[in-house]
Amino acid sequence: MLKKLGLIVVGILIGFAVWQHELISYGWMQARGQLRILWNTKPISDVLADTAYPDSLKRKIKLIQEIKRFAIDSLGLDKSGSYESFYDQKGKPILWVVTAAQPYQLVAKQWHFPIIGTFSYKGFFEKDRADSTLSALKREGLDTRIGEVSAWSTLGFLNDPILSSFLDRDEGSLAELIIHELTHGTLFIKNNLEYNENLADFVGEYGALRFLAYKSGKASETYKNYLATKAFYEHYDNHILRGTRTLDSLYRTFKHTMPTVVKDSLKWQTIRQIVISSDTVSDQRSTFRVRSIKKRPPGKLNLPNNAYFIGYLTYRNKQNQFRQEFENRFGGNFKRYLTYLKQTYPSF
Repeated sequence: MLKKLGLIVVGILIGFAVWQHELISYGWMQARGQLRILWNTKPISDVLADTAYPDSLKRKIKLIQEIKRFAIDSLGLDKSGSYESFYDQKGKPILWVVTAAQPYQLVAKQWHFPIIGTFSYKGFFEKDRADSTLSALKREGLDTRIGEVSAWSTLGFLNDPILSSFLDRDEGSLAELIIHELTHGTLFIKNNLEYNENLADFVGEYGALRFLAYKSGKASETYKNYLATKAFYEHYDNHILRGTRTLDSLYRTFKHTMPTVVKDSLKWQTIRQIVISSDTVSDQRSTFRVRSIKKRPPGKLNLPNNAYFIGYLTYRNKQNQFRQEFENRFGGNFKRYLTYLKQTYPSF
């Protein structure tokens, strides 16, 4: 009887492995990549004591420790074992993210993962695996995008290290990054990626301003430069978000019987206009090199597709909602606001 039961269990497991081969293979790849990083990290104390590391990098590592303490003590984010170790990327990227969207709808492809839920992007520690996934999505007729990732959060399941690429950032950008990722470890709602990323962006930017004011003062060049950069990107974000509404309105006029060539023509004309009109808010920090785009022949424009616009909806669409709620309901008291968010949206 036990032997028969054992065979049934083995058969079920084999059947599951065959059925979920892609998920298991992907999970193993991600686990292997994460473990490789964790295996090759060094304690911060060892890095700071190592004479091979220049003082400028050591100052950045100490700054990260200071940002983390501020995020926990002054903002009220959860205590974390992250950023207590260091991983040297040796100048190489280590994670790529693939996103995809419907060609005539601002609807993202969703990937479903056990425990952590649904995501509108998929990360890869192996570039060739990311490229093959991208190619498969393109064959499905989807708009796609791939990008290197400078940081990620394991949501408190593991202690995330400081990556060497962090140390290339200026003080404001570094504070925003660390506080963004610590926010994920504090509050992450299953199956609501847009809310999670918009919240982490809001807290990251608010926290960075608070930290810079605390460390250098609002009259400092560091604070004023970060504030100016933030103002520019808010202006640019709003421009792109208006563009998403324009695209959405256009796509809603498309009929099933409309020829693809007509749809494509209208789509790319609209996207080109969104990019070209961003010249009014562009400076050296702009995502697109608008002037070089203008000089290219019409058939050679390297325009963003729906996957790019989906990224803005995922990360930036709710910024005003958070800001208004924070200021109007909680009078700018961040710890009260964070307590409310934790009670209202339990994290897994």
